[in-house]
Amino acid sequence: MPLPDPAPIPANRSMPPAVVIPELAYPDVPVAAAWLCGAFGFTERLRIGRHRAQLAFGPGSLVVTQLSPDVPAASAAAGHSVMVRVDDVDAHHAHARDAGVAILNPPTDYPFGERQYTAADFFGRRWTFSQTIADVDPATWGGVVPSA
Repeated sequence: MPLPDPAPIPANRSMPPAVVIPELAYPDVPVAAAWLCGAFGFTERLRIGRHRAQLAFGPGSLVVTQLSPDVPAASAAAGHSVMVRVDDVDAHHAHARDAGVAILNPPTDYPFGERQYTAADFFGRRWTFSQTIADVDPATWGGVVPSA
């Protein structure tokens, strides 16, 4: 039996307002926060010492955390990626490209109604930025919506 939808979350100025908040570990939190803000357009919401930073992008949020010294940097970014929805993927791509970001896949239209590009941050983590270009029935491209 699925859990009920969460109740409205009370405001707390010490927490981002998003319901789901990814935490991404980097070896140097201030460097990572500055890079993500400059390259991808996040804004710093809150800094907690040198070991945590809350970043915002529209109504979304993420937390940059200090990478544990016992975790090899090469494995910290492997297998993880982040998707961010944007209003104008081409403008976002141009900004990231002009900031020197490594672009892995240029903006491309997909049959599921999204235009996306993928980039790598300075730590090797993959970021996909996605713009909705059409409301597409998942059945038309092979998606399956489970029955409730």
